Amino acid sequence: MPNAYDYDFTAIDGSPLPFSTFRDKVVLVVNVASQCGLTPQYDGLEKLYADYRDRGLVVLGVPSNQFAGQEPGSNAEIAEFCRTNFGVDFPMAAKTDVKGEDAHPFYRWAVEQVGEPAEPVWNFHKLLVGKDGGLINVFGPRTDPQDPEIRAAIEEAL
Repeated sequence: MPNAYDYDFTAIDGSPLPFSTFRDKVVLVVNVASQCGLTPQYDGLEKLYADYRDRGLVVLGVPSNQFAGQEPGSNAEIAEFCRTNFGVDFPMAAKTDVKGEDAHPFYRWAVEQVGEPAEPVWNFHKLLVGKDGGLINVFGPRTDPQDPEIRAAIEEAL
């Protein structure tokens, strides 16, 4: 049965970013955007990464321009925006489709695993992948990264 380790992204700098790089880690995959009302969630995502990275958490940002065109920049512009405005240190994928016919295979797999809740409905939709590469939880866009529910799920998965 396929798991998250079977999929590859491209990093925001254009280099390969196989999900298998994160084997035996817990990964919070978040589709992100620079011009969204939820963009301040970058602060909370960076804090999660800082708090848990030494215990095995990876936050993976996946920029997408599929929601009201709120991520129009190039990969270089997105990377610079994230670094400059939010001090983002966690890995970022290149701009990617996260829903619909052209959705990245990882996102199609996530929907196959748990159904409709896994398909992003807006920016900052969060998918929690366990150490075994299985999808273990889904959090909606309005669930703040610092929400106790997210922290508890990460703690349990670690």
